[in-house]
Amino acid sequence: MTNSLGHETVMLHPAVDALVTDRAGFYVDGTFGRGGHSRLILEKLDADGRLLATDHDPEAITVGLQLMHDDARFEIVRGSFADVDVRINELGYNKRVAGILLDLGVSSPQLDDAGRGFSFTNDGPLDMRMDPDRGYSAAEWIASASEEEIANVIYEFGEERYSRRIAKAIVRERAVSPITRTLQLAEIVKLANPAWEKHKHPATRAFQAIRIFINRELESLEILLVKALNLLAPGGRLVIISFHSLEDRIVKQFIQRQSKGDDFPRDLPVMTSAIKPLLVKIGKAIKASDEEIFQNPRSRSAVMRVAEKPV
Repeated sequence: MTNSLGHETVMLHPAVDALVTDRAGFYVDGTFGRGGHSRLILEKLDADGRLLATDHDPEAITVGLQLMHDDARFEIVRGSFADVDVRINELGYNKRVAGILLDLGVSSPQLDDAGRGFSFTNDGPLDMRMDPDRGYSAAEWIASASEEEIANVIYEFGEERYSRRIAKAIVRERAVSPITRTLQLAEIVKLANPAWEKHKHPATRAFQAIRIFINRELESLEILLVKALNLLAPGGRLVIISFHSLEDRIVKQFIQRQSKGDDFPRDLPVMTSAIKPLLVKIGKAIKASDEEIFQNPRSRSAVMRVAEKPV
């Protein structure tokens, strides 16, 4: 599905089909973007259903406010999905949420707008904040972080094996001239990277790592996962679309842990009925279809996982 803003929503129907099990339920879209998932969720709900969405991005909020004006069942709040429990509690839906959807990572409009600073192929200010009104930009962080910190971030969040060479090059170049533009940083990383991956820009991993760090993406995901256990109603669904191994690993391991239930000693004889899992895995991990990947190449790395709170 491509909306009027030219954004193709990844795994639109599989995600919404997995999410909506109660047409009169209360749902959360934690990553509104340009509203592709939210609009289809609303189509699935009846007059008593309700949808709450969150997003950092002021442009996403503008789109969401128009949808809020058009549909009384919908509400959007600006901020991190990690804090969505505050509004849920205010509305009185704690332990009554029928489903939570997260479509992680950066959206196509953010990538395509060079002014947001996410792109390593189009020049723009080196910002990378999903909420440009909060926190510090990538340029500000690169200007002040130590070489060791830069290397650790690029290695931990980008899984870049040449992180130390890249960090050394960044620190060397910033001593000559401030690093304030995306293509400036991309060129530094490219020249410092001795082994380019096939069909992948040599700055991909470094840009991914800095973006994840600046926006505290993995930390927010871990916070929301824990909160979801309390927010979901019995039978409520958790649907998460990830785009790289770090996100997916966190989601996969969390669902596995919660599916095991109470943490009894391994040698203690316990009946299966006494284990009490907090989540049940629904099916296997789902990837985008060949047809969707052909239509939208950005979906090729998407992985969707679904879990349900036991009744």
